[in-house]
Amino acid sequence: MSQGRIAFQGELGANSHEACMAAYPDMQPVPHATFEDAFEAVRTGDCQLGMIPVENSVAGRVADVHHLLPNSGLKIVGERFKPIHFMLMANPGTTVEDVKIAVSMPIALAQCRKTIRRMKLTTEGVGDTAGAARILSQNPDKTRAAVSPALAAEIYGLEILARDIEDEHHNTTRFLIMTADKDPAPPPFTEPCITSFVFRVRNLPAALYKAMGGFATNGVNISKLESYMENGAWTATFFYAEADGRPEDRGLALAFDELKFFSDEFKVLGVYPADPFRTRG
Repeated sequence: MSQGRIAFQGELGANSHEACMAAYPDMQPVPHATFEDAFEAVRTGDCQLGMIPVENSVAGRVADVHHLLPNSGLKIVGERFKPIHFMLMANPGTTVEDVKIAVSMPIALAQCRKTIRRMKLTTEGVGDTAGAARILSQNPDKTRAAVSPALAAEIYGLEILARDIEDEHHNTTRFLIMTADKDPAPPPFTEPCITSFVFRVRNLPAALYKAMGGFATNGVNISKLESYMENGAWTATFFYAEADGRPEDRGLALAFDELKFFSDEFKVLGVYPADPFRTRG
């Protein structure tokens, strides 16, 4: 097993690549085309950790990740919040006046809509923000510029024409850090923690209300509760949730006991330190 590699989805220079470097500067970031590939790299031991985005403050939940988490066989051991900044970059020697087309992922272009409109640029969508920079470096064109993270300019030899062009400067992505270790070391008791879990309530009237009642009566804060369908079954709704605390805390332990009574399935996906960004962000 390679102890020095961390998997991410996307190309070199993507936001996930930057997140890996910021959180684990001594590890080698390893790009993967899909989330499934990134999960598999961790599961097989090719990479020690995975850096997986789960939600964005502007765009919302990252598609597919919630479906992959419960059955991945991986554990969550950390979270990171990363402010997202986009740069307008072009081939060396290109000026702002030369550029006519902004190229990037559609979601990135949407997050920079005001700047792009002010610069009177048309847009062109591609599958990856860093991929837009790579393609431009391989096919120089002064009329085109990529909307990508700053790291992509460094990797692909492009020049930044305009910095931080996103419309919302609070734009932030939350990442979860995954390991294949079945029993990872618990976080220090001196740190506030988050417990991530999934469950499926029994098909009974008010089952969700009853299942969640124990969190209220035991004073446990639920910071996230999201539903998603599994295997296309309308009557079998799964829930992904996050609670403050650790499963061994008395309040959370009692809440889980009540939750399990009204649920067909229940699984803890990870216990990990809360990123300080939660309180300062």
